[in-house]
Amino acid sequence: MMLFAVLSCTAKSFASDDKAPIDAGNLIIGHITDSYSWHICSIGEKHISIPLPVILIHDGKLDIFMSSKFHHGHESYKGYKIVGGGITKERIVCVDKQGNIILDADGKEVAPIDLSITKTAASIIISTILLIVIFMSVRRSCLKTKGKAPKGLQSLIEILVLFIKDQVVYPIMGEKRTDKYLPYILTLFFFIFFCNIMGLIPFFPGGVNVTGNICVTAVLAIITFLITTFSGNKHYWKDIFNTPGVPWWLKWGIPIMPIVEFVGMLTKPFVLCVRLFANMTAGHIVILGFITLIFIFGNMSPGLGYGVSVVSVLFSVFISALECLVCFIQAYVFAMLTTLYIGMATEEHNEEHKIEKA
Repeated sequence: MMLFAVLSCTAKSFASDDKAPIDAGNLIIGHITDSYSWHICSIGEKHISIPLPVILIHDGKLDIFMSSKFHHGHESYKGYKIVGGGITKERIVCVDKQGNIILDADGKEVAPIDLSITKTAASIIISTILLIVIFMSVRRSCLKTKGKAPKGLQSLIEILVLFIKDQVVYPIMGEKRTDKYLPYILTLFFFIFFCNIMGLIPFFPGGVNVTGNICVTAVLAIITFLITTFSGNKHYWKDIFNTPGVPWWLKWGIPIMPIVEFVGMLTKPFVLCVRLFANMTAGHIVILGFITLIFIFGNMSPGLGYGVSVVSVLFSVFISALECLVCFIQAYVFAMLTTLYIGMATEEHNEEHKIEKA
C-alpha cells in the first residue's frame, strides 16, 4: 500500500542528515489501524489528509466538527483532544483549558461517547456505495442482454454469483434453503471480497485495512451467529443438549457433552472473526515490514538502503500479488463456513438419512 510513496521519498530520506532510528512498530501499526482522518501523503513536513466528521457526546452535549480542528493531534478543540496513535490506539479524551487530560476519581482518562466517522467507517460507506452502483449497473445490463451472452463486468459478476450458488450454497443447503439464505451469503462474500481488494489499492479511496479491523470482522461473525441461532430447528438444539449416541451419564449425570457442544457453538463466530482479521492483517504487516527495512538499513548507510530497497520492493510486489489471491480465498472461506454453520442448524433428519444412504 505504501509502495509508490516509498519509491518517491527514499532518495530524499537517505540524503538527510537525520539518523534518528526508525520506530518500525509504530510505523507499521499506525498504517493498519483506524484513525480520525484519511492520510493521503506527506510532502516534507506537510501531511495531506482528508478530515472526517467527529461526533461526540459528553455530559448530555452533542458536538459535531471535522477532525482537522485537532491539527493532526497537536491541538485540542472544545475540550477534546486526540491522543495515542501507532501501537497505542488513537482515541479522543477530555482535556482542561491548559490541554491536560482530565482524570476521574480512579485515575482513568475521561472520554466522551465517540460516534465519529473514522477512516474504517468511511471506507465501509464508500465500498457499500460502490457495490450498490456496480450491482445496479449489472442488473440493468442483465435486463438489456436477456437471452444473450453476458459481456464485461456482467460476465465477471455472474461467474462469481454462480460459483457461490452452485459450488458452495446449493451442495450444503439444497434447493429450498438456498433460495432463502443465498442473498445473505452473496452479500457477505462480495462485501468482504470488495473491501479486501480496496485495501490493496495504494491511493484514495483505497488503502484502508477494513477486514483487518477486529470490530468489522466481529460484527460480520455476530450477524452469522444470530442468523444461525435463530434459524436453528429442534434437531439442532437437541443435538447440542441431548447428543445422540452418547451415554446418558455424560449428558445428565456429568453434563460434559452439552457443555462441549455449547462452547463449540460459541467458538464458531470466534473462528470466523479471527481467521479473516488475522489473515488480512498479516498480509499488510508483511508488506509494510519489507518497506520499513529500506529506511532501517538506509539510516545505517545510504548505499545499503538502496541495495535493500531493490529486494524489499520485489518482495512487496510479490506479496501484493499473493494478497490478490488471498482476498478471494478469505471471502470464499467466510462465505463457505457461514453456509456450513447455517446449513447444520437448519438441516432436517430426512436430509441426514439421504446423505447417509448416498
